[in-house]
Amino acid sequence: MRIVVVGTGGVGAYFGGRLAQAGSDVTFVARGKHLEAILAHGLRVESINGDFTIQPARATDRPDVIGPVDLVLCCVKSWQVSEAAQAMHALIGPQTVVIPLQNGVEAHATLSRILGEAHVLPGLCRVISMIVGPGHIRHLGAAPYVSIGELDGGTSPRTQEVARVFAQAQGLTFELSRSILADLWKKFMLIAPWSGLGALTRAPIGVIRGIPETRAMLLQSIREVFTVARANGVPLEEKAVDATLGLVDGMPPQGTASMQRDIMEGRPSELHEQCGAVVRFGEKGGVPTPLNRFIYHSLLPLEQKVRGLIAF
Repeated sequence: MRIVVVGTGGVGAYFGGRLAQAGSDVTFVARGKHLEAILAHGLRVESINGDFTIQPARATDRPDVIGPVDLVLCCVKSWQVSEAAQAMHALIGPQTVVIPLQNGVEAHATLSRILGEAHVLPGLCRVISMIVGPGHIRHLGAAPYVSIGELDGGTSPRTQEVARVFAQAQGLTFELSRSILADLWKKFMLIAPWSGLGALTRAPIGVIRGIPETRAMLLQSIREVFTVARANGVPLEEKAVDATLGLVDGMPPQGTASMQRDIMEGRPSELHEQCGAVVRFGEKGGVPTPLNRFIYHSLLPLEQKVRGLIAF
């Protein structure tokens, strides 16, 4: 299977690297010094599950020179999905499957609108990893996990083929989901509250969950996302709230969310696709989201500043 990873950051490099390590034909789409380092020295991944280097590694900054492939892992930030999808046209053949693995709940719909629903297979992942230098990724925590599924809950030849490829890789767990939309929202119940409160407080998850006042805010934010999901027809059970809080309590205390790190380090972030999406879906479902709205609006000045829309 020919695979292209679009977005060779913490997520794309880790999972794409594991697939390449297992013998799959993987090409990484990267840019700048990161690309130069990968081409010169390979893709280096430090991991709590075992370090490895893909060398030589196939990499380019031009998807158009690759041609049609079997599988595309879309691992860019959620706010970059539309632009990345336009560049993916050259990768799409009659049977090409595109799997989005970023945070949020809208990427599969965005990709379907641009590339065609027949090519898109919703997916999600869990991993705490990041770029620590050009060509160098560090996996810090969370058991690496990938799940995919058809929106109708059924199995298909393409899900079985993707499962076969991921089953050959070490250092990760793969699962075929019968309820991928619900699973996306379960992850969203964790990542949107964590990202928003993390960016607002500038504190790691251990601090946020350890102070009674911020723990109460975290729980309120999780409940708001849960209520929004239910109002938009996503079949979540009530126990999902406690399960999400349990995940929070099991995370490494120094853990930070990627959106939080982007905001703290002055980069464009997924604010609109996380906190903003909670607000938008709340409005669509007729559900108030006072805490998520407060967090979203409080962080908007920083987001608009870093995007060059305002100056202060």
